[in-house]
Amino acid sequence: MSLTVSEILALEGLSALRLRAGQQGLQLAVRWYYVAENENIAEWIMGGELVFITGINHPRDEDNLIHLLMEGKQRGIAGMVILTGDQYIQAIPPRLIALADELGIPLIEQPYLLKMVIVTERIGTALVRSENALQSQRDILLQLLTGDYPDLQILHQRALHQQLDLPARCGWRRCALKESSACFASFLRSRPKPGSRQARRTVRQRLQQQLNQQGNPFPLVERSNMFLFLLPDEEGEFYQQKKWLQAWLHALAEGDDGLSLLCGLSAPVQQLQGYPARAVAARQALDLSDSLRPAQRISDYQQLGFIKLLSAVSDPTLLSDFMHDTLGCLIEPDRKSPWLLLETLETLLAGER
Repeated sequence: MSLTVSEILALEGLSALRLRAGQQGLQLAVRWYYVAENENIAEWIMGGELVFITGINHPRDEDNLIHLLMEGKQRGIAGMVILTGDQYIQAIPPRLIALADELGIPLIEQPYLLKMVIVTERIGTALVRSENALQSQRDILLQLLTGDYPDLQILHQRALHQQLDLPARCGWRRCALKESSACFASFLRSRPKPGSRQARRTVRQRLQQQLNQQGNPFPLVERSNMFLFLLPDEEGEFYQQKKWLQAWLHALAEGDDGLSLLCGLSAPVQQLQGYPARAVAARQALDLSDSLRPAQRISDYQQLGFIKLLSAVSDPTLLSDFMHDTLGCLIEPDRKSPWLLLETLETLLAGER
């Protein structure tokens, strides 16, 4: 997984850094660091940064620091580091500490005696190493899921070398961006709306934070407009995993950002060579979520029942003919109650959800 704020604080040589607030955000993933030199930071950051405030090139009073933290929240920063000492910023204002706790943004104090060149070098080196290792893990996992590998045993050895312990039995879980009132495009159909890049970064950061908090050791993979990830399927564990995922999806949809995600889950993987088939199953469950928009925002392939049978039919015209010949038209305007069958079907589907 990505390097977190907590792991940054644990780096060798950075013990002088002290967390002052926002402990609940310690699992936020750090994308890079940024040293603020202007009055505002919103136009200079993209999300996931650890922002350093020195007070050297621009005076920082309490109001400005609060403004910077609010901008950071809006842009999705991973944390904020404030340099304190006899000059420039003498102490972190209590109002700022309280706000950081409220927003869940890690607020870190760095003494001026700790040289910035040492801090940025340690953090930058660690982030580059982490990203290189993480990218290798993503590539291996994507090859496993698509079946695009010359030899499974070699791929497994590569995974172990990259400290990626691929389980033979693990549920494959797939999550995809969906259209929302804010900025998302329809699933695999239309071009992204303005602002979708920032929204996608926000979703990625929040999802990665949730996976980090769950102790999930597998990398988060992006493909097209989908987020792909694995969830453990040990005894009793999957229920808890599905529970937090469902709660998180609801909270995301009901938030002020108007972000909307739907999720498709596969059946458990029984062996390594079964990952590609489970990836297809998760995609089919996701397509069903896209069509039905279930209240819980999750479709589980194991619960699709008749859908699994229909998905085995390779010729779509056979399905169309079957639906036409067996069900006929759902709405017949000439009938006395033309909407009756449709309402019955909707009631049935609502009960299945």
